[in-house]
Amino acid sequence: MFSWAERPAQVLQQGGVIGPDERLPWPQTAAMGVQHVIAMFGATVLAPILMGFDPNLAILMSGIGTLIFFVVTGGKVPSYLGSSFAFIGVVIAATAYAGKGPNANIGVALGGIIACGIVYIAIGAIVHAIGTGWIERLMPPVVTGAVVAVIGLNLAGIPVKNMASSNFDSWMQAVTFVSVALVAVFTRGMVQRLLILVGLLVASLVYVVLANGLGLGKPMDFSGIAAAAWFGAPTFVGPVFSGPAMLLIAPVAVILVAENLGHIKAVTAMTGRNLDPYIGRAFIGDGIATVVSGAAGGTGVTTYAENIGVMAATKIYSTAVFVLAAVIALLLGFSPKFGAVIQAIPLPVMGGVSIVVFGLIAAAGAKIWVDNRVDFSDNRNLIVAAVTLVLGTGDFTLKFGGFALGGIGTATFGAILLYALLSRGQRPSIPAAATASR
Repeated sequence: MFSWAERPAQVLQQGGVIGPDERLPWPQTAAMGVQHVIAMFGATVLAPILMGFDPNLAILMSGIGTLIFFVVTGGKVPSYLGSSFAFIGVVIAATAYAGKGPNANIGVALGGIIACGIVYIAIGAIVHAIGTGWIERLMPPVVTGAVVAVIGLNLAGIPVKNMASSNFDSWMQAVTFVSVALVAVFTRGMVQRLLILVGLLVASLVYVVLANGLGLGKPMDFSGIAAAAWFGAPTFVGPVFSGPAMLLIAPVAVILVAENLGHIKAVTAMTGRNLDPYIGRAFIGDGIATVVSGAAGGTGVTTYAENIGVMAATKIYSTAVFVLAAVIALLLGFSPKFGAVIQAIPLPVMGGVSIVVFGLIAAAGAKIWVDNRVDFSDNRNLIVAAVTLVLGTGDFTLKFGGFALGGIGTATFGAILLYALLSRGQRPSIPAAATASR
């Protein structure tokens, strides 16, 4: 079931595409796995910190979840599963988390995460049984493209506003994304494919010279690396099943469905492979991974847009890469020392990398529109895309009692509902140019 045809390393020099059922020689595949781990690391660690979860456990469960996803999809869908940001608002609301330190009511959140995973599995089973036609009608390319773009745009404020506390940090973010860009454009072969990893290393070296050497910024702190143990198990926590918390958190499954569907559509557009037959299995795999993670004390997981951004940049879609990335994540979960190394990377450098990756996600959404030839002279498409982008980018939030639907959620549901509304009694559309001239 899991068979990969090896492509020679020379394919890299020729700018070739590595498909899901192909792989590079194992050394290059392992290097790509490291890059994917780094791409997902910042968000996968940040999400549990914001909810009061154990980051090392989140890394461990992301690796386990990715392997579960790989098995359920038969190794056909290239994706990495990491901590989902869709859970942050509802988990904080359900647990009354104060925002700092361990979450004292984490068990209640875990019960809700498990309930969400079960709902997600049920949706996946329906899709697997009857197909994706009903989802396709609800979420055509104009909707999925907008949702994918919004995921990147909604996250843009994290590196821009929260990961640069000084002018020096802002300049280091610029040094980082310029380093990645130079590697992407002016190198060839494996170096070019590892553009994010290489760019990050270059920017980190520049940071050490300027901050540690010349004293221009906050020095890179290596003390955490020295103090951390090489091996150590993360803290496992059991779930507590509370009705109100489960009702609050379970609806996140709908957001995960739209998010996952958008990711698969993006990968389909990039690879040229029809992955629609695996959508139901992808939902089921993601749902099972969320249940397993919640049962152990981890966050809910989802297919990761950051890793899709890496695939868009490298043109390497081999699922073998994600197996190795998952194994690396497992090792990280049991190694506080290696986790300390990653966490020692200066925040502005991670911010610069995030700017690139989140931008690539947004561009992947636009690529869905281009590849599917979405007609923006049709006012229905134009309005749906316009409203969705602003809702998501502006983080438009709606509250229903104790449930808060944030920017990605309002953009996702807004796109689906607005498209359905505008599709009823559809009349011939007025070209956008004519509308603008009034």
